[in-house]
Amino acid sequence: MKPALVFCLLISAAAVTAQTTGQPAAPPPLLPQQFAGWQLKGEVTKSADPVAADEANAPVVKEYGFQRLEKATYTRDDGRKLEIKAAAFDDASGAYGAFTYYKSPAMLNEKIGGQASSLNTRVLFYQGNILVDAVFDKLTVMSAAELRELAGVLPQPPPNARNLPPLPIYLPKESYEKNTAKYIMGPVTLDRVGSPLPSAMVDFKSGAEVVLGKYSVNAGDSTLMLISYPTPQIAIEKLRQIDAAHPVNPQPQSGAAPILDVGPFFDKRTGPIIVIAAGPLSQAEAKSLLSSINYEADVTWNENTFADKKNNLANLLFNVIVLCGIVLGLSLVAGLAFGGLRILLKRLFPNRVFDRPEDMEFISLHLGDQRRTGPGEPVSHSIEGS
Repeated sequence: MKPALVFCLLISAAAVTAQTTGQPAAPPPLLPQQFAGWQLKGEVTKSADPVAADEANAPVVKEYGFQRLEKATYTRDDGRKLEIKAAAFDDASGAYGAFTYYKSPAMLNEKIGGQASSLNTRVLFYQGNILVDAVFDKLTVMSAAELRELAGVLPQPPPNARNLPPLPIYLPKESYEKNTAKYIMGPVTLDRVGSPLPSAMVDFKSGAEVVLGKYSVNAGDSTLMLISYPTPQIAIEKLRQIDAAHPVNPQPQSGAAPILDVGPFFDKRTGPIIVIAAGPLSQAEAKSLLSSINYEADVTWNENTFADKKNNLANLLFNVIVLCGIVLGLSLVAGLAFGGLRILLKRLFPNRVFDRPEDMEFISLHLGDQRRTGPGEPVSHSIEGS
């Protein structure tokens, strides 16, 4: 047996064994061996510990659904050096949320991957469910294009993990301060970024998601907070609790979640979203911010928009014609077979299987044979049975 054939058989057997034993397949590597002229130097450091990703913010990256981390060093022939950290999350929402957490207002927006920001020699971007932190030793005019090529070769998440959260799109653009939006998925992150509400009152266990943004007003900076719940009914109950706990009485009751002193506080509900405006803003400014956010239910029909063999109307009509032809052919064959069998049996067994005399009985009325009788005589009819 040829060595190549033996090798293929061994690979197939290993794959079958892995499937039968139920062992999950190893995830694909996050970082490539080379891209855009950059060559991998040394080994890739891998870890599934969030502490390795960010020791100071390990609980934060864990809340965003951290899965694994890869760190690598790349070099070019001209001696330049590039340090890259790539963190994979459960879905694109986690990567996007981590991106907003690490993004700072001083960064410049770039067109790399899903979104990107840069500051000096550091570039932060996400693509799918992967967050990439790249640090150059020296930037060039081609650095952004090189990272765009890297974003194009990163592994893609499964289809059910590619959707970004819809909540941030409700943030109004007017008076928004650049790079201040934070998408939050857990209580630790909320408490670290600062919020008009404590995490206990938001109640992430009920399925809440939060987005915060800073807005410029006449007296300074205000905070706009959006809290999304799974249903409007939950949002109604949570808004009632927030209004009850808001410090009309500065001393909260024992055991109640405290509200931070953020100055004027305004809120409303639209669908399953609670909107809170807080900070040194006037009532008119608060009303303008709150009125700019209105929930609209978006129904998505998950249906293919392309015409393949299964969804092509012409192909359906062709199959219907073929089916009609098959049914017609079967009917013709069945009719010929039945008729031929009947004729054959009549010839081989005349008057024994079909048209037997005992099966041919009928009643005959000989109406032409009746004769007229005299008055009082009955009319006689002949009835024969044959």
